[in-house]
Amino acid sequence: MNPTIKISIVTPSYNQGQFIEKTIVSVLNQTYKNIEYILVDGGSTDNTMEIVNRYRDKIDIIISEKDNGQSDAINKGFKLSTGTLVGWINSDDILYPDCVEKIVELYQNHPDGAIYYHSFNEMIDRDGKSIKIYQHIIPDRKYLLKTDCRVIQQGSFYNLDLVKKTGYMDAANHYCMDLDLWLSLLKEGPIYHTQDGPHAGFRIYTGTKTDTGKEKFLKNIYQVLRKHKAKIYYPTMWNEIYYIYLVIKVKKIIHFIKPKMR
Repeated sequence: MNPTIKISIVTPSYNQGQFIEKTIVSVLNQTYKNIEYILVDGGSTDNTMEIVNRYRDKIDIIISEKDNGQSDAINKGFKLSTGTLVGWINSDDILYPDCVEKIVELYQNHPDGAIYYHSFNEMIDRDGKSIKIYQHIIPDRKYLLKTDCRVIQQGSFYNLDLVKKTGYMDAANHYCMDLDLWLSLLKEGPIYHTQDGPHAGFRIYTGTKTDTGKEKFLKNIYQVLRKHKAKIYYPTMWNEIYYIYLVIKVKKIIHFIKPKMR
């Protein structure tokens, strides 16, 4: 393995004091050491920065200022990155120790890629206990656009030159910035994945942005697919229309029965 390949990792954060230390430690404990770590905080009002400051001498760049949301924070980090590959890990998720090492191996075997990711991922709960391990293989852009638009963001990394070429993240996306970035990058190069794992933990718990904003999340997926010219008859589009309908219908039912329950 070539240890001169630098990998940049960005952590966007806002009021995640309950989880952020585990995220930071998971990056610092990587078996691959040529890592540039950038933490971008949106002006947290909890104890986030108190925890971050404990690791100030081990984090390359720390920003703490008001931003315009997660995509804006990630862009700040990406624009400061100097690695060959760049990725982000949210402040409630974690990387497992050999995550970056395996990505570097993958890159060395396939240096022409736009996206490198681990096909196995692990859902974990609030306490870090495993909920389930799953595999998702994404062969190309066509599959992502037409068949199944799910991505595995945790532990995924991208060719930084191509991230710059595609214009970084769309700051207007507050939910599906990963899908939008993947669809943009896959116009520029292929995607490669590891077959072992998992190498990252995706934390699932009540109160996440995805959990509290289901309708907005689904609508954002629909908007991103339309932006990338998905046809209305693609299975991905029908899935999102169906789920949006279900969420709206359930909300109407709850609104109707709540007065009767009082």
